[in-house]
Amino acid sequence: MITYDEILSAWQGKKIESLIDLDDALSDYRVFFAYHSNKIEDAGVSLHQTREIFENGKVVGYTGDLRALFETQNQKVCFEFLKEKIVLKEQLSSDLIKEIHEKLCHGCYDETRWAKGERPGEYKKNYYGVGLSVGVPPEDVEEEVRFICDELSDAKLNSSEDVLKAAAWFHCSFERIHAFADGNGRVGRTLLNYILLVNNLPPVIIFDEDKETYYMALEVFDHSDKIDGFVQFLKEQAIKTWTRTKPNDEVFIAI
Repeated sequence: MITYDEILSAWQGKKIESLIDLDDALSDYRVFFAYHSNKIEDAGVSLHQTREIFENGKVVGYTGDLRALFETQNQKVCFEFLKEKIVLKEQLSSDLIKEIHEKLCHGCYDETRWAKGERPGEYKKNYYGVGLSVGVPPEDVEEEVRFICDELSDAKLNSSEDVLKAAAWFHCSFERIHAFADGNGRVGRTLLNYILLVNNLPPVIIFDEDKETYYMALEVFDHSDKIDGFVQFLKEQAIKTWTRTKPNDEVFIAI
């Protein structure tokens, strides 16, 4: 049984120092991440169609919702946008988060949100909450996001475990803020992996088939501020990300 520490060691052994190194390391990963991150939100684009968009810039014979195609293309655009920032280890900020949101949600806001003045790349102007504990008022978003960015910047990350805990805390905190009118999940999962990558940890895919466990781990944080369960979940997803075989016998990614 492969352990998280073995996955971590193999990743760090790649010594990613350039855009070429990063492209090589994430060639397949980027496709599977985009597919599962969108599928968690019920997008109807298949894995094969996602790969076609990433590798060929087009898809043939698609008859589903056009928004789902835009969301997949946006994942590709966002990945390209972030590559240099990852290599340069650019610090996460409120402005960068809004840029990431604009890339991921470009052309995807529905008419109802648009009529309310909501725009991709801008924090929400109206209240959109989930349950009783998720979603701060619009007037508090900027301050709350700046706070978690500052906390991340000031954190003493002396070990890989420190980084993983910080990334988990940031992701859970961001999802609780619910900063945007739409796209919070996709943005949050991208931010999670941005933090891991700039700190030389392997990125993870949160698999669609595991989304109930994912939501449960987020809910535990919402009610208790405890992240141990979420950190363990990320380790399990990391192992799955870098070793698994798809049910159709398509070998995923092996370090």
